Amino acid sequence: MDGVLNVIDGREVPARSGATLPNWEPATGGALGTLPDSDASDVALAVEAAARAFPAWRATPAAVRSRLLRKVADELRAALPELARAESVDSGKPIAVATEVDIPRAILNFEFFADATTQFSSECHPMEGHALNVTLRHPLGVVGTISPWNLPLYLLTWKVAPALAAGNTVVAKPSEVTPVTAHLLGRMAVEAGLPPGVLNIVQGLGPKVGDALSRHPEVKAISFTGSTRTGAEIARTAAPLFKKLSLEMGGKNPVIIFADADLDAAVTTTVRSSFANQGQICLCGPRIFVERSVYGRVRDALVERTAALKLGDPLLPGTEQGALVSRAHLDKVLSYLVLAREEGGRFLTGGRRAEVGGRCRDGWFVEPTLVDGLDPGCRTNQEEIFGPVAALMPFDSEEEVLGAANGVRYGLAASVWTRDLQRAHRFSAALESGIVWVNTWMLRDLRTPFGGMKDSGVGREGGQEALRFFTEPQNVCIHLAGG
Repeated sequence: MDGVLNVIDGREVPARSGATLPNWEPATGGALGTLPDSDASDVALAVEAAARAFPAWRATPAAVRSRLLRKVADELRAALPELARAESVDSGKPIAVATEVDIPRAILNFEFFADATTQFSSECHPMEGHALNVTLRHPLGVVGTISPWNLPLYLLTWKVAPALAAGNTVVAKPSEVTPVTAHLLGRMAVEAGLPPGVLNIVQGLGPKVGDALSRHPEVKAISFTGSTRTGAEIARTAAPLFKKLSLEMGGKNPVIIFADADLDAAVTTTVRSSFANQGQICLCGPRIFVERSVYGRVRDALVERTAALKLGDPLLPGTEQGALVSRAHLDKVLSYLVLAREEGGRFLTGGRRAEVGGRCRDGWFVEPTLVDGLDPGCRTNQEEIFGPVAALMPFDSEEEVLGAANGVRYGLAASVWTRDLQRAHRFSAALESGIVWVNTWMLRDLRTPFGGMKDSGVGREGGQEALRFFTEPQNVCIHLAGG
């Protein structure tokens, strides 16, 4: 798609400067088109449009907002094949993943929060019969969302939908690496009848657009998903301006497989949890701990399943592993493969840049890689690679693996595999992770809080947590005697 534009005040427009950035197709390494190289002046226009639209949108009854969000969901559903192909081409992910996961989840995000806004309740605290304290929740006003490249439409809608449902107007900055479906969302929102200025999409670079959004005095909150380094920069900018912040950042998630687990299920799911979307999901598990008594069996099964993953052209329906999202990210992942070897790692499968023929001969592919022989404290096991690279490590005791699992700066997600119910409860509660899956992975109930501990984030998203984040509580104390 060549014509990626900003969507501001209900209109598709280029950057005010006329400047553009190249957009690349990961599977081929070739040019896909351009996007606006927007700057602070474009952000200012979008914020002005959102501020104009806010009073009317705030006054719109929740039931009407709900119907409009459902119309957006209907537009997305009608365009599912187009959106899935655009997502696959733009990000390098297999089209089957975009078709079965990414776009359906984006649709569900709008549908879920369309329902949630009509069910959002308040609180009342009676004071011994002579006063009532009523908690009101007001929309904040203009809010900013900054979303990443790994799940472009999926995570953009995860922020936009609750913000709109709560009565805010939005200025959204998608990743400059994957701009296409954000542009299409902006267009479809207008076609669905969302009033001009309620949802604005500003394309461009983080240091220009994201920074301007974080600094703008009329932007009351920033919801960000991305790297810990970028999240720290946003916090340094926005916190002194007293903006509300939700920061969902990096992860180095553990998978812990105890000997009493259903090992076949653990292996099947662990291959998925390590290599889904080429390992480019913040919830993936790149650190795999296996109890020593079953280590050899699990290792061999993981190697067999990983080596069998079908890597190739993302647009072919049978492809399971696509391309990495950018040349810069390819270089980063390859540098960690060099590091793993230097740190004494032994590649069990993979470990190289993959060669894919045909139209993808110049694409940015890496073989799904399993490595063992590495210490839990080495850089390969401490730093976020965010690619198709996972390390296997044996353990002997619950205490030992708990220390290793918690022994990183991150605390986003973890998977625990055991049939022992007492251990499942005990061990899960001791993990320093915002999300713990027991005998499963990526089983998501959208009502539950989502977010991380430590350097993985601040705040929570999802369900009531998201609606609370995008609203301001106000207590009204009413004296029943009137005096």
